[in-house]
Amino acid sequence: MPTLDTDAYIADFAAFIQASPSSYHAAAEVARRLEEAGFERLDETAEWPAAPGRRVVVRDGAVIAWVQPASAGAATPFRILGAHTDSPSFKLKPNPTSNSEGLLQAGVEVYGGPLLNSWLDRELELAGRVATVDGATHLVRTGPMLRIPQLAIHLDREVNSKGLTLDKQRHTQPVWGAAVDLDADADLLAAVLHDAGLATGDIVGHDLLLADTNAPARFGFADAFFAAGRMDNLSSVYAGLVALLAAPDDAAHVSVLAAFDHEELGSESRSGASGPVLEDVLVRVTAALGAGEIERRRAFASSWIVSSDAGHAVHPNFAERHDPGNHPVLGGGPLLKLNANQKYASDAVGSALWADVCRRAGVPTQAFVSNNAIPCGSTIGPLAATRLGIRTVDVGVPLLSMHSARELAHVDDLAALGAAVSEFFASA
Repeated sequence: MPTLDTDAYIADFAAFIQASPSSYHAAAEVARRLEEAGFERLDETAEWPAAPGRRVVVRDGAVIAWVQPASAGAATPFRILGAHTDSPSFKLKPNPTSNSEGLLQAGVEVYGGPLLNSWLDRELELAGRVATVDGATHLVRTGPMLRIPQLAIHLDREVNSKGLTLDKQRHTQPVWGAAVDLDADADLLAAVLHDAGLATGDIVGHDLLLADTNAPARFGFADAFFAAGRMDNLSSVYAGLVALLAAPDDAAHVSVLAAFDHEELGSESRSGASGPVLEDVLVRVTAALGAGEIERRRAFASSWIVSSDAGHAVHPNFAERHDPGNHPVLGGGPLLKLNANQKYASDAVGSALWADVCRRAGVPTQAFVSNNAIPCGSTIGPLAATRLGIRTVDVGVPLLSMHSARELAHVDDLAALGAAVSEFFASA
């Protein structure tokens, strides 16, 4: 297949990241782009068409989209790219406004497992959704508004020798205003909602998270490095979006992008990989094609999930933390992620599928496995495989600084993942 234009891919990926400061924005941006390309937005409460077509469904911060060919029947298999829309961050608490030492602060709680120190001294925004008394939900984002200030070295003389230790409650509450500039009853939610044209009294719920407002950037020799927030795991969501837009209408399978929410929390939600959202869609698609339970199980038995989530490149300053026999590097291609304890779902058969996909796409691939002394994280792969019984392989781009407010990748790896996923949807 033709090689993707790396420069164009990275430029558009940067725009996608900037449009997606929260999982809710990411799902909406995927749906917006697909609808612009002719995909039909479906309502889960409505009847779905049986005819072939390109369709998308959004559930909270998750988005499922698919291309159903004219030849699809009751036992037609699926080729699914699984990813997730959320990233480690901080979530706004109820009654979030406080006044401490003349500064207004926001009450937040830790979401997932962020590198806490990486969030210090950055211009942050609040982004997510609010629910109003009329039952509607609204996407909101503030732009630069908050900052978690670090204690000056003059007041912590041993910080460089003994290290920085942050208390998750006392040391991570951002400032957003000076009390001297505001009324005594100043309220953070009122400030957030003012620009959205919503009255504070109309709000009955909110899911708002902090996001770094610094723009993505290319840098380094030959502009080979790419730095941005939320590449874990918008790198995979975007690769799946690009691939689905290019997916053929005459394939022998149904091509699916499944971007789940709440992976960083364990995926146990109605929009997470342990929840029913993907199964709900697949059941409805197969039912519309005339499948009963036996035909559906036949379809699942011949289907594949590529679970794509960012992985670790070897860190040059901490090489001993990696497996000594497997050192995946930035620029070496997307990862095949392996774990003997099924933290990743890859096995020999899945490894062979991924090697073939990468060969057809003309991109390199490299293996990742953890150091035995360091616990391995997990992905949506084993969860989706357990729920659906579909063969699954775990892959992803190598990163440095994973779970930082600003992660680091190689531009060739990002484009290569897009090319490989496109081949996964295109090939038989």
